[in-house]
Amino acid sequence: MNNFSLGILTSLVFAWWDLCASPLRSYNKVKLWRDKFLATVEMLQSESQKWRAVFTTLRLPYLALTKAGVSPNMAVSLIIGGTAVGGGAIVAEVMEPPSFSRGDSGVYAAPSDNPIEWNESMQTLRVDLGTTPVGLLELDSISINTYAGSALPTNQTNALILGGLPATSDPVFAETYLEVGDLYIDKWRCSKLIMEHIEVNHLILTKNAADGISHAMTAGTPRARGISGGVRANEMVVSNSTYDQVVISSATSNIDGRIDEIRMVNIWAKNPCLLSRIKAGTITINLSEFGNGDGLALKDWTIAQSVVYQTLTADQNIEVLISPPS
Repeated sequence: MNNFSLGILTSLVFAWWDLCASPLRSYNKVKLWRDKFLATVEMLQSESQKWRAVFTTLRLPYLALTKAGVSPNMAVSLIIGGTAVGGGAIVAEVMEPPSFSRGDSGVYAAPSDNPIEWNESMQTLRVDLGTTPVGLLELDSISINTYAGSALPTNQTNALILGGLPATSDPVFAETYLEVGDLYIDKWRCSKLIMEHIEVNHLILTKNAADGISHAMTAGTPRARGISGGVRANEMVVSNSTYDQVVISSATSNIDGRIDEIRMVNIWAKNPCLLSRIKAGTITINLSEFGNGDGLALKDWTIAQSVVYQTLTADQNIEVLISPPS
């Protein structure tokens, strides 16, 4: 046996002898080590909680301003202007990177949670759909173009755009559609709702009101549809946010975007909402109001002849004078 092995064996023998000779002393040594380890863990947890509290407190003014309807850009400006230490470094340290799930504006390539394009001056939420299908896209409690200083992007007239894109003179950019299994719209309030170039197996319109209705959809044979596609994004969800505009479209050249389920609930928009170039299994529009305060003669809910359905359910949809959204 070499000296190294003999040394280890000797140490083990003495340790065992020490344990047998004085169990209490051995226990106290282990206890001392345990207490030091737990004290270190508690200190690290305490420091982590303190730093979290600091950053949470620093974020409160920003969150309060945005929830009150102030644009994110204006909220940042107010925070910087009211801070003794100037510059954007403070906000950069406090704010996390923008993300879809947190309700930040920007251009998102579905299903990524982080924008491919973002700047403080752009308060538009845009989702570009391509080859990767999405399981669920949900927008809940969204205000569009309603806060002080809000404005639509240049040359835009619609607050919300959902669907594909028309073809252009450039042959590279062909017409695209948004393929949807189920599109569920509930409690919308838009100045107008425009529906065009849609193929839907089952169209359900229930308990809606509009300041003038013009429905000219036609019967046909669009098939039932659901979106599979193997590996796909499970969900993209955002709630309680404010934007200048919301655009969800199949913007990738010659590729139809695909979402199995779209749920858009409690949407408030001062300008028109547009549904265009959609192929859907089911479209449900429920308990929504569309009106611009311009009288029943000017139709604020229009469904064009280019909307083709196989089955139609329409119940308690009425014309009534409705003031424009404020």
